Amino acid sequence: MNALDPLAEARALLSRVPLIDGHNDMPYVIWMDAKARGDVAIWDAARRHPETDTDIPRLREGLVSTQVLTAFIPTRVADPLRARLEVIDVMLQLEQLYPGDFHPVLTPDDIATARKTGRIGLFKAVEGLVGVDKVGHLRLFHAMGIRLVTLCHNETLPFIDSATDLPGTAPLSAFGAEIVAEMERLGLIIDLAHVSVAAQHAVLDVAKGPVIISHANARTLCDHPRNAPDDVIRRIADGGGIVMPTFVPIFLQQSVYDRMKPIMDNLGKAKEGVDKAAYQEAKKAAFALFERDGIELLCDHLEHMRNLAGEDALGIGSDFYGGPNPPGLEDATTFPALFAALIRRGWKTGALEKLAGGNFERVWRAVYRVAPVMG
Repeated sequence: MNALDPLAEARALLSRVPLIDGHNDMPYVIWMDAKARGDVAIWDAARRHPETDTDIPRLREGLVSTQVLTAFIPTRVADPLRARLEVIDVMLQLEQLYPGDFHPVLTPDDIATARKTGRIGLFKAVEGLVGVDKVGHLRLFHAMGIRLVTLCHNETLPFIDSATDLPGTAPLSAFGAEIVAEMERLGLIIDLAHVSVAAQHAVLDVAKGPVIISHANARTLCDHPRNAPDDVIRRIADGGGIVMPTFVPIFLQQSVYDRMKPIMDNLGKAKEGVDKAAYQEAKKAAFALFERDGIELLCDHLEHMRNLAGEDALGIGSDFYGGPNPPGLEDATTFPALFAALIRRGWKTGALEKLAGGNFERVWRAVYRVAPVMG
């Protein structure tokens, strides 16, 4: 391998080891598309979609081996359980309509199977347990192929506090602790992205195995409430879990986040009444304040976390959701360039292999259960 060609070295690495992206909202994008309205055949994932950031051609160009796709729905959506089923159905359609491109990932061994058969592993997740008021809903999700659950989104739920909302009566209720226990019984990965710091600690107090944060950066480098403080990063690492830095623009650089604050509330999310178009335009304006390429900023967060908690504590969670995205991290083709940047910074092969997917797979194997039965 020519050491003077980091991009070629990165491509060779990602052709040899699995790259697992821990968070992508493409199913919600398809569900919300004005024309497709959740019909994947109409949306056509096999063609390139310049209006968004993820599709089959770009996942392949980006050398993504397994993609965690999430069934996200907004917290205040009408009839949340029905909405959730419709977004899960989008993922099932992707598997069924493109069997030559996607392989369902239901067990850790499916990651390798997908690679061997030249397909992209499709790992199904749920983001935010809005509408869930009994642990039986988790069993239903598991039966549908869900293998990771993000406990909340931008709003506090009755059983757990969100990082971007006012706290409830307790960071984690007794029912919340039941959810954690049932997720561990089922072998679902517990994801603390979007969860408040107090609630993250509360989950860590009761969890018996490793947990993750699937898409957040270091709060020390960018003081957004969604980013992870050092004590949480250390504690997750000490429990064998991982934190997966993300491409979200306002989580990368403090001045970009500060520029967005006039249209955001004090909790770090869009103010009520700000329409999506205005919010996206404000994001684009904030990009003028990026001091460096988004890849270099992301590398800073990765290196901070590595120095703090070690190379075993890291993964990648892009959180692609249709953009706009930071310069250099525009879409799913950009993963090799990210790894090339880390190679230029002197990251060793073993650390890069762990970051790409080795750490995620290790955590999943630690929590995975074979078809648990009620007992």
